[in-house]
Amino acid sequence: MTASAMYGSAAVDAAERLREALAGYEIVADVHGGYGLALVSVGVGLVVWSNGERFWWHIGWNAERRRAVYASQEATEPGRAARRIAFHHARLCAAAPPARGTGSPP
Repeated sequence: MTASAMYGSAAVDAAERLREALAGYEIVADVHGGYGLALVSVGVGLVVWSNGERFWWHIGWNAERRRAVYASQEATEPGRAARRIAFHHARLCAAAPPARGTGSPP
């Protein structure tokens, strides 16, 4: 998908606002869009999805239910989402030392 086709979608616009908010926490992220969704690549093991209305990201595993556990935040609150994601990113980084040369967990 070309960059010009990507921009203008509600999902990508929301993801860009989140990317900018994450920069305030010194987290460099990439935005990728297509098929009505956008992904914000925060680091290894941390991807945030957006449909333009919400952000959601994987935070763990429920062994009892054998399901992934997700956190979510309204896309109208990218600053609040960025803060929550920054805390989760810090936990991931603390649990695993950064992969050589990336600044992200391996």
